[in-house]
Amino acid sequence: MDSADRMTVDLARPAGLGSAALLPLCVDLDGTLLPIDTLHEAAIAAVLADWRVLLRIPSWLAQGKARLKAELAARWTFEASQLPYNQKFLDYLCAEKAKGRYLVLATAADESVAQRVADELGIFDAVIASDGETNRAGTAKAAALVERFGAKGFVYAGNARADLAVWREAAAAIVVDAPDSVRRAAADTVPIEAAFAGEGRPLRGLLRAMRPYQWVKNFLVAVPILCSGVFDDVDGWIATAEVFGAFCAIASAIYLLNDICDLAADRAHPRKKKRPFASGVVPLAQGLFLAPVLFTLGGVLAWSSGSPRGLLVYAVLSLAYNVRLKEMPLVDIFVLTALYSVRVFGGGEASLHPVSLWLLGFSSFTFLSLALIKRVSEMLRIEMQQGTQAARRGYFTQDIPMLMMMGVAASFTSAMILALYVQSDTASHAYFHPKTLWGVVPLMLFWQCRLWLATARGYMHDDPIIYTARDWVSWMVFAFLCALVAASYLPVIV
Repeated sequence: MDSADRMTVDLARPAGLGSAALLPLCVDLDGTLLPIDTLHEAAIAAVLADWRVLLRIPSWLAQGKARLKAELAARWTFEASQLPYNQKFLDYLCAEKAKGRYLVLATAADESVAQRVADELGIFDAVIASDGETNRAGTAKAAALVERFGAKGFVYAGNARADLAVWREAAAAIVVDAPDSVRRAAADTVPIEAAFAGEGRPLRGLLRAMRPYQWVKNFLVAVPILCSGVFDDVDGWIATAEVFGAFCAIASAIYLLNDICDLAADRAHPRKKKRPFASGVVPLAQGLFLAPVLFTLGGVLAWSSGSPRGLLVYAVLSLAYNVRLKEMPLVDIFVLTALYSVRVFGGGEASLHPVSLWLLGFSSFTFLSLALIKRVSEMLRIEMQQGTQAARRGYFTQDIPMLMMMGVAASFTSAMILALYVQSDTASHAYFHPKTLWGVVPLMLFWQCRLWLATARGYMHDDPIIYTARDWVSWMVFAFLCALVAASYLPVIV
């Protein structure tokens, strides 16, 4: 049985289990019925709604963990239908319910959370949960179940070491997505009615949450040194590599925080609900631990590369974008444009090849076009799903034509700036054969027009930079671009 790749279940009842299979089945919530910790999710949601909650958490905790759970649960708005249930275990519970078995949701989570889950599923006959005064975890939960059903008068489904206290009082156990040590300890304590293994690999999921495929955007830091023509600047290339690593580390940290902050929106999305945090494959605590580690690594690399200011601006803008600015129409697009541009400035600062005004003008309009492509592609998907507005976005589907007009105009403006640069005195002094660069103008315009056509046809399922990295036509375009730029630098065109 490969427990890392899929959820499995052993439904064979052990010999001697007998009538235990007919006893009430009491089910834990966090980590068992759900692969998430509802307390962590409630805390994050409450803090995002009002940062002052952070200041009140210590006083609530001082009054007991049950009070803390009640206060946070009261501030957590969630859709029970969108929570990531352990589906095969849920199917098992539904089958047991169909046989007439008495099911109880027995959890240390606050009763308001438990009741909403029970109401959504409609299979539980009773709910036993923390009530603001008593934290029904471990021995307290065991005492509540013994009081209601008697010692050995129930079967309990759990997943954690704290559940061993309950299993000692139970007639049998169901073990769901538990570590091997807990599973063995449960088997030594009580007969096992059924066992379910987890669906995912947390480490792989954590890597996926870091979005390494998005690191391709950070190759923009190499634009200044490439445009300078000083290809033998070893120190410049080393600094560029360091600032590339810094952008990758900080970007991944921000992706982790963004996914944690966007749990509700992601779970409402047909594709994003499969993300590691939204699906429960990776615990929120792991993401909250790794994010500051990556920020620290990024800061060290940024300082070593000599571009701490660029990384600081990038980090501040990215965090502001994810927390609030992404919800503001047009502001979000210009911030995305700035995030692309900051990468170029960071590379120039690190390599000591500063960004020229020509490059700034051309790249700014190009990045504005790419940012608009990203937003239009999102809105087109919403329109195809017969929606009107995306979650945490300030646009409606009727805005699509206007956004497309802005984006196409930005593409042609960038081409015009590039054409003016090619015939400028700056280019004539920088290249041996500046006229060769004229070929770059139609190639860049063709590439951007191709992206817009793919967007209009509904092919743009990713960020445009990621789409480009996977598009063979774009690779051909950039190969020709590199050839033309190289030829313009050569004293003699062979």
